[in-house]
Amino acid sequence: MSITVHNLLQSSEKPADAEETKTLFTADDARIEQIVSHGHPSPEGFWYNQPDAEWVALIKGSATLLVEGQGSLDLSAGDYLVIPAHVRHRVERVSGDAVWLAVYLK
Repeated sequence: MSITVHNLLQSSEKPADAEETKTLFTADDARIEQIVSHGHPSPEGFWYNQPDAEWVALIKGSATLLVEGQGSLDLSAGDYLVIPAHVRHRVERVSGDAVWLAVYLK
């Protein structure tokens, strides 16, 4: 088995008309994703309501998350947080260069 090096800050050459999500690793009780936002916040009226807890870090850029019942959280590169399962949240604002690392835990 060979070990391959990858870069979290590198995205594909997709057009920047949508957010880009790439699964980096999966196991029975965890999933790790790279998310490249390309400046696209959550669609108007859309809320994430995920069945799994989410540890998420903003690796590059800046963003504002809106967490139901808590309000807005301003994030900059290096910030991370844990969002418990079924806590509704959305991305209100995100910079064009934003790159996230998300770990979903069952």
